[in-house]
Amino acid sequence: MKKPVVAVTFGDACGIGPELVARLLARPEIKDVAQLVLVGDAWVWADAQRAAGMTSPVKVIHDWKDVRSGDGVPLFLQTETVSQADVIPGEMTPAAGTGARLALTDCLDAVRRGDSDAICFAPLNKQAMKKGGMDFEDELHFFADYFGVTEYFCEFNTLGTLWTSRISSHIPLADIPKYVTKDRIKAAARLTYKTLKNAGFAEPRVAVAALNPHGGDGGTCGREEIDIIEPAARELNAEGFPIQGPYPADTIFLKARDGVLDSIVTMYHDQGQVAVKLMGFERGVTVAGGLPAPITTPAHGTAFDIVGQGKANAEAMTQAYLLAAKMGAGRLT
Repeated sequence: MKKPVVAVTFGDACGIGPELVARLLARPEIKDVAQLVLVGDAWVWADAQRAAGMTSPVKVIHDWKDVRSGDGVPLFLQTETVSQADVIPGEMTPAAGTGARLALTDCLDAVRRGDSDAICFAPLNKQAMKKGGMDFEDELHFFADYFGVTEYFCEFNTLGTLWTSRISSHIPLADIPKYVTKDRIKAAARLTYKTLKNAGFAEPRVAVAALNPHGGDGGTCGREEIDIIEPAARELNAEGFPIQGPYPADTIFLKARDGVLDSIVTMYHDQGQVAVKLMGFERGVTVAGGLPAPITTPAHGTAFDIVGQGKANAEAMTQAYLLAAKMGAGRLT
């Protein structure tokens, strides 16, 4: 069976991303699921292996056209994205943000040409990305703009078989209520249901979370549930999407923990992130949803505070890679 090609980047060179990639490549199971193509600077790879205290064989290539002829050994497409002199381990630098964006753009180009089937990137730093020239609120919007996506898109956070999505993301807390609309809820729920179907869930069990405490307490703590969220769920059911809820946000994740739900559509970033990270911070994966190709990354950040200390846990990076490989394989069938 033909293996998918998964492009892997180091993320922010000032963070733990390069070390995570070195630890990922040392895992034998990665060769079985996909053809890995490492994209980045040679000096970053050398430093990453020293930081991780482990080395892995890679085959250096010079053109994307060579990736489909790989024999399972990880390939390394060397690029020049950031100078070593501009990187300060454990600190935010615009140059590292620029480098992360350039490596990702190279991978996006490869996906568009058909040379790669999926992308898995190590953690980025949004401040560095913005100071380094990214004119979007986050990398998801950068990806969507690159692909010219006009339909609804959002981030998914996964923890094993549990997926969460949200109708608003990296915005100020004060702006959340204006994002709570029937159109956004319905678009997020439809995308969630369809994405889970594509990920292998036969009958996805999807529910929407309430916005207000105790689900609004019959309108005494807010009317969004009565006026917006419940009607949106009802209309989705009429369309053939068996979306449940709204359920109070302080109990809905108990249903997920107990295996009653496969996915939750949340109203804002921390409503889902706090729960998922408590349930399994070291295993969480973020998926860019609604794009024409799978793009995944660990759900945690660059962890500047532990750079170079040998403490970086590569489990989430590994899970992100395995999910990218699984979704990339789906594009080949």
